[in-house]
Amino acid sequence: MIFSELYGAYYNAVANIIKEALDHPVKSADIRRIVEKHAYLESALNIEPALLEEKWQLLKKDGTTIIENDPTMPLTIIQKRFLKAISEDKRIKLFADEVIDYDAEPLFTEDDYIVFDKYLDGDDFEDENYIKNFRTILDAIHNQYLIEINTINRKGNPLKQIMVPKYLEFSEKDDKFRVYGNGRRGRVVANVGKIISCKKYDGEYEVTDKEIVNDKSEVIFELEDKRKALDRVLLHFAHFEKEVEKIDTDKYRVKIVYNTEDETEMVIRILSYGPMIKVVEPARFVFLIKERLIRQRNLMKK
Repeated sequence: MIFSELYGAYYNAVANIIKEALDHPVKSADIRRIVEKHAYLESALNIEPALLEEKWQLLKKDGTTIIENDPTMPLTIIQKRFLKAISEDKRIKLFADEVIDYDAEPLFTEDDYIVFDKYLDGDDFEDENYIKNFRTILDAIHNQYLIEINTINRKGNPLKQIMVPKYLEFSEKDDKFRVYGNGRRGRVVANVGKIISCKKYDGEYEVTDKEIVNDKSEVIFELEDKRKALDRVLLHFAHFEKEVEKIDTDKYRVKIVYNTEDETEMVIRILSYGPMIKVVEPARFVFLIKERLIRQRNLMKK
């Protein structure tokens, strides 16, 4: 992987461990603290024994390092090509008119891959009005002021919503952005693609100050670590709250916490790993997996 062993999360974590070891001997607690800050908590499962058992010959037995200077992190050509590809994503322009020119050929383009299990009516990220509305929402999130959003509801009638936006959420399955905020009666949600106009609201308006809390669900599955499946799963679900427990040689138990409204997307994500993952809890999620597999099998018979 482009950003794993070479200048990725592991590298940053180990680089900071080395920096600390240059100042004073590090212990197990120091390593776990640094890993939790610069990588993922479960990364300690790999990093700590690799350093302390000298599989990675970077630390001495006394916790000092054989390295003499602080590690540096220049970009490699392959990283520049990857970042060039990311910078050409249509969604990048939602955040800035100008992007960094990495002076390299993109590693891939959107024509190089096909995405399955994804709706085709995603947001038009290049539409000027969409970009304008998106940036207004983003600025309101950063500066916490009221905005007025005008949309058309399902019946074709105009709808005005006033809120203090709290965050934006992107759905890979729907290929759409949603904005969540606080309104007069509680949480307000709007699809950015359906917004006709969005502007700062200067009038008097009381909104609830209750914290927005999404309904949460969790899924527990067992994973067989073949072909680096554990690394791939941890990277895939990096932005989710999770727990990882080793239950046998090359076998792990993983718990993922996700927003309940994104359950279909979670089913699709887990199914993409095939037989390497077995969902064990809850029974409702196991049923959803079986139901989707049956539907796919029936479609293949047609």
